[in-house]
Amino acid sequence: MITTECDEARDGTMADEDRNVDDGRARPETELSTRIDPTKPSISRVYDYFLGGKDNFAIDRQVGELTLKIAPDAPAAGRANRGFLKRAVHYLATEAGIRQFLDIGSGLPTQGNVHEIAQRVAPDARVVYVDNDPIVLAHGRALLARNGSTTVVQADLRRPEELLSHPDIRALIDFDQPVALLLFAILHHLNDHEDPGGIAARLRAALPDGSYLALSHFHNPGDKLPEVSAQAYSAEKLFNEHLGTGRWRTREEILAYFGDFELVEPGLVPVAAWRADPDEPVEQGITYHTFVGGVARKP
Repeated sequence: MITTECDEARDGTMADEDRNVDDGRARPETELSTRIDPTKPSISRVYDYFLGGKDNFAIDRQVGELTLKIAPDAPAAGRANRGFLKRAVHYLATEAGIRQFLDIGSGLPTQGNVHEIAQRVAPDARVVYVDNDPIVLAHGRALLARNGSTTVVQADLRRPEELLSHPDIRALIDFDQPVALLLFAILHHLNDHEDPGGIAARLRAALPDGSYLALSHFHNPGDKLPEVSAQAYSAEKLFNEHLGTGRWRTREEILAYFGDFELVEPGLVPVAAWRADPDEPVEQGITYHTFVGGVARKP
């Protein structure tokens, strides 16, 4: 069990000065916040709520409940994405032989974390988690206190140059050797004006040949599935109203994030279907079609 200051925070028992709550003062845009504001919803904590976690505040649960009114099977989508992560990382560590993992937008620790999956089959695997949520930083560092080959870094995907040059990332990741870049459920939280395509291209360019990119993304199937597309638009509107972010993109837009990387089978598919165990039932609610993922190799 993790015993950190965040355990008190989620129970609402921590004093403000200890919880490091945001005091509302303006800060430079380039400065990452290390303060937790329990009055503002967090993507990581809303996902945590969907996955049945306890590391969330009332405001996060409110956004979660509003989402459930539009997409009652949203928790199934969260579970499917987590299952995709586990299968993709296992593939990368075993069949692809990758020993370095850079997980950007990692979210709150839960069962089946990247380092647990990778190091179970490859004890020498090195993992760096990156997130801009201070709760993720606190929990991750507590979880990894005794793991010298894994660390968690607070950085912002929207500033890829700073991220790639971060000394803690450089200490564990050798960019002269193949790397698995993991972008699970993060690019859809970049708005169009933030240039997610350009950011993805910059990150791809930093990877040596033989590296892999694994990503999942909210998907709008458009005219092919009108009912699903209408739900995607409703969910996008809700996320932007309450979280200020969230884009359900087309298949072509999502494929563009892979650039000239070569998709491995079965390609870009619903996350629940990516190399799924044929003996395990797949939850095929409406969100089945609105969450897709894939893994690709840099030739």
